[in-house]
Amino acid sequence: MALRRCWRFSGLVPRLLWRSPIPPGSSIGGRSTSVPSFANTYRCYKSTGVRWFGSQLSHTDVSYEQLKQLLDGQKTVVIDVREPWELREYGFIPGSINVPLGHVITALQLDPDEFREKYDAELPQQTDNIVFICLAGVRSKSALITAASLGYKQVQHYPGGWQEWVERETHQ
Repeated sequence: MALRRCWRFSGLVPRLLWRSPIPPGSSIGGRSTSVPSFANTYRCYKSTGVRWFGSQLSHTDVSYEQLKQLLDGQKTVVIDVREPWELREYGFIPGSINVPLGHVITALQLDPDEFREKYDAELPQQTDNIVFICLAGVRSKSALITAASLGYKQVQHYPGGWQEWVERETHQ
């Protein structure tokens, strides 16, 4: 509800400025009349607990070779965000946890016992290295952004997805 109010307010400010008889960029009493429309939306996002990341998520892609090394080291949690039927039909990366994309936001906020019961694995800690995968890399990027917004620090995704994984595994 607060977010809805923020969106309404952020849309109102530019409209008021648009209809203002004072030309944009002019100053009244030393103050500029033009106000960027995003100024108030930032505060609204901040107050609702949703965080948006710009350049902070720039180095989040994991290559096939890096993923293989991470899996060999067993210090990484691999979460496959495809639907269960996709895993049954196409296959899965050994050791990965299946948490469908639509469940990621609630799953990562579950009690550790509930997560273990529902997904048959340990709930990743916010400091754990997590790699998200999907079929082709689109859903895994979305899951990465969701996890980062929940405070997970070391999140990555495999942009090649299951398609690249199976192709590379069969050619070795």
